[in-house]
Amino acid sequence: MSGPADVGELLRPLVPRVLGVLVRRYGQFDACEDAVQEALLAASEQWPGEGVPDNPHGWLVAVAARRLTDHWRSESARRRREESVAAREPADAAAVAGPGEQRAPDRDDTLTLLFLCCHPAVSPPSQVALTLRAVGGLTTAQVAKAFLVPEATMTRRITRAKESIAAAGSTFGEPAPAEYAGRLSVVLQVLYLIFNEGYTATSGTELRVPALAREAIRLTRAVHALRPDDGEVAGLLALMLLTDARRDARDGPDGTLVPLAEQDRGRWDRAMVAEGAALIGRVLGRGPVGAYQVQAAIAALHDAAPSAESTDWVQITQLYEVLQELAPSAVVTLNQAIAVAMVEGPARGLELLDSIAEDGRMKQSHRFDAVRAHLLEQAGEPEAAREHYRRAARRTASLPERRYLEERAEHLG
Repeated sequence: MSGPADVGELLRPLVPRVLGVLVRRYGQFDACEDAVQEALLAASEQWPGEGVPDNPHGWLVAVAARRLTDHWRSESARRRREESVAAREPADAAAVAGPGEQRAPDRDDTLTLLFLCCHPAVSPPSQVALTLRAVGGLTTAQVAKAFLVPEATMTRRITRAKESIAAAGSTFGEPAPAEYAGRLSVVLQVLYLIFNEGYTATSGTELRVPALAREAIRLTRAVHALRPDDGEVAGLLALMLLTDARRDARDGPDGTLVPLAEQDRGRWDRAMVAEGAALIGRVLGRGPVGAYQVQAAIAALHDAAPSAESTDWVQITQLYEVLQELAPSAVVTLNQAIAVAMVEGPARGLELLDSIAEDGRMKQSHRFDAVRAHLLEQAGEPEAAREHYRRAARRTASLPERRYLEERAEHLG
């Protein structure tokens, strides 16, 4: 045993490896995942007082395996299940690594588990929730708190996700070659959603949920370590690093949102910026270019500029044109309008906004009105800008964003 440590930080990287061992041995992803959660709870209760085991991975595997055994023995179909387990279990798997044994994990199952959690049969919100619990090692309560929903609601969401995976007959392993690219794309999208929610919370009293952003970066690093030559994986990691580097400058002492143009760039994490820029610099243009790589390149240009005015807006507008070709969407156009306004004037930016005004997502998005208000303010139309700031404030569920938008409206008044 070693002395107490930050148990949460120690446990999370072990979760996919421990869960992978159990699922390979015993099947039944849902039961194994529950057993791992029980082992994590036991570790969080015991390790701070008793010390961290010499082999944390082996300790978790042993405890989770015992939980599985206890669960199966308590059911009427014990004998049939035990025979099924024995049939699928490798000959050398019967000896579970004990808490003190120095038996290292034989493989990293992070990507395989991400593929399973992001199964097409599972809805996107449930993919996010299950990924954070099964691969990220967060408890259901922690996931529920991050997304501001009751724990019971999150429990049902995770349960449905596991039932959907079981009903689809999915097995533990990488998807077929023909499905691989599509499934990896879903995995990256889920990680991107987790990061975005952490970087700018969609609702609540806090501007951000740092734990979610950190977890998204950690999991994306793990995928990058397993797929170092994949340009889009590297692009997504670079995008997260370049964006999260600005986190400390995004809000004032009272929690008020500070827009990019007004941020103190001296507070940006330059080590993180350098890492992200180097990462995107290594992959961009050396293979197929994807949307995450282009977004990372845009973020790198923002981070490299000493001020908003000195930003290379011309190159950013060109990159948005590339992004529109790769992944056309109203959201891309919304961001593109800001860059175009910096180069060609606010009237041209407003024209781009008009082109997506009837899009269903934009009609529900507070960001559409916020961007329109910003461009109208630049165009010298304060009354119209004030109305759109107010409309955006009414639509957002984020209290810091609402405060900022209301303050902008009052300023123009």
